[in-house]
Order: sequence, then structure tokens, then C-alpha cells
Amino acid sequence: MSFDAIPLAGDKPAQYEQLLAQARGLLHGERDRVANAANLSALVYHALPSLNWVGFYFYDGTELVVGPFQGLPACVRIPLDKGVCGAAASTRQTQRVADVHAFPGHIACDSASRSELVVPLVHAGELVGVFDLDSPEPDRFDAEDQRGLEAIAAAFVESLQ
Repeated sequence: MSFDAIPLAGDKPAQYEQLLAQARGLLHGERDRVANAANLSALVYHALPSLNWVGFYFYDGTELVVGPFQGLPACVRIPLDKGVCGAAASTRQTQRVADVHAFPGHIACDSASRSELVVPLVHAGELVGVFDLDSPEPDRFDAEDQRGLEAIAAAFVESLQ
């Protein structure tokens, strides 16, 4: 199968609608979470500006373990009581952090990261992991980014069914 990313156009909500359509196209008919996480990481990393890391951490029953991603090498294991990813996993609420250096317990896997958005992945009431995006720009993510990325994360979770 060949895939050609279509450049995003219009305002931010329209761009996220287009990105979600591309994500659903990549996920269609595939149930393997590693394959889907790898493709979504690449799609989002190349589609959105000002990102230095996009990827997945999967919950192994004890902690988060790095999965497919785009960016520099990452922390391999994250306890649920540490960092932005741990907060998203333990609260099951999206974490949108304008300044990661001001976040209690932040884990600096990439010293260039300044802001972060982490969406928890929950399937059938169980924690699957988190979808994590980092930016070298402070306050990179706004409410529209959060809504758009939560929709993409939801499409990933739907692909697991």
C-alpha cells in the first residue's frame, strides 16, 4: 500500500479534520497497535509544525514503556507517578503543559522540549498507554491542538477493537 500525505490547508480546525481523515485512512483495516502507532507517529510528526517528538508509550501493567515514535531516542520506562506522561496515564486526562520545566516531576528525555501534550489511551475502560507530543517552543499547544490530537488518539483506540 502506498500513502501520500496531503498537505494540510485552511484554519487549524480544518487542518485537524484533514489530518484525522489521513489517520483513519492509515488505520483502516489494521488492528496491530505497533503498526498503527508507528504510522500515526510518522504522520503527525511530519504534518504538524514545531514538534521535536511524537510517539506512544504503552502501559505494561506497571509502568509506561516506549513504543513507536519519531524524534530523538526517548526514555524507555516512565512510572505512572512521574512526568507529564505519568500524569496523563494516572489521571486518564489529557495533559497540556505550556512550560515543561514548571511541571512538577517533569522527565527531560529531550532537553530541547519546552511544551508537551499527552493524551491518555483508554480501551474498554483499561489504560493502553499515552500519545505524547513534545515541542521545542513554549506554549506550542492550544485547545484546538488538544481537541484535534484527542480525536486522532481516539481513532487509534478505535483501531484496537
